[in-house]
Amino acid sequence: MRVDLFDFHLPHERIALRPVRPRDAARMLVVEGNAPFGDRHVRDLPLLLRKGDVLVFNDTRVIPAQLEGKRGEARIGVTLHKRLDLRRWQAFVRNGRRLREGDRIAFPSDVAAIAEARHADGSWTLRFVGDEPVEVLLERAGKMPLPPYIAGKRATDEADRSDYQTMFAREEGAVAAPTAALHFTHELMAALAEAGIGHETLTLHVGAGTFLPVKAEDTASHVMHAEWGRIDEATAERLNAARGAGGRIIAVGTTSLRLLENASSEYGAIRPFEGDTAIFITPGYRFRAIDGLMTNFHLPRSTLFMLVSALVGLDRIRSAYAHAIAEDYRFYSYGDASLLLPE
Repeated sequence: MRVDLFDFHLPHERIALRPVRPRDAARMLVVEGNAPFGDRHVRDLPLLLRKGDVLVFNDTRVIPAQLEGKRGEARIGVTLHKRLDLRRWQAFVRNGRRLREGDRIAFPSDVAAIAEARHADGSWTLRFVGDEPVEVLLERAGKMPLPPYIAGKRATDEADRSDYQTMFAREEGAVAAPTAALHFTHELMAALAEAGIGHETLTLHVGAGTFLPVKAEDTASHVMHAEWGRIDEATAERLNAARGAGGRIIAVGTTSLRLLENASSEYGAIRPFEGDTAIFITPGYRFRAIDGLMTNFHLPRSTLFMLVSALVGLDRIRSAYAHAIAEDYRFYSYGDASLLLPE
């Protein structure tokens, strides 16, 4: 499909620079079948789902994956993307044309990395120097990797260390938050449980590729960056049992959805999975593992806007986004939510 079909205009003032407080006070646009759009709040979720439904969260934890350093006098910006081993990361590099293989990049607080190899997409393999765990080095020298549309408007600060982390965050390795889950609180989870709505977790370490625009003119020419994920056997069994009993599987965030779909069989059974996934979902895709999606509002021409177009239809999602813009919904990572329940 032509990528320009997924374009739309978003006024800059609709981009949220801070989350609302409390988190579950965020607004939520309900898109259910062909029914009129519903203007609700995230805290209304127990009233909008059914007893026996299961919400699936991503328990990845965001690490301070952005670093500013120097190679000689040249300034080098680094955003880690995907862990390769204990000391090596694939990274997107700003001013990477100034790097050569073997160069040492000096970061603050005596942290350094060697540029080992350049990849075809322009990213680099970086090896962190020393014996300390890379996680310790990042805590010392890195900062939270806010999306470019936020970081370009204000500096990252201490509040982002908690604001850009979900209540489910446990498995370190993401360089972007699974932002739909940012809206959840302990109070909301208690209300969901009381309503008979279950929840499960999986792990998908979100990479920096989620921020990259689609530069191809046709979706067939776009190459997705791989991300590592895991669904254990017990979780897969419980999800299959819930669906078998008539419950719906509602993915919280596109990261959960992509891993569930990647791990599903042709007939919709969810299987244990561990490894890389680069699934690219566009209109025409037949969803097998999920029955609905809760997600934030996405960038124009992005793979995530293509995904939600595949779920509810391009015309329907374009109408939903136009409604959200007209009604002053807040967009992107710190913004409001949508609940997509196709027929």
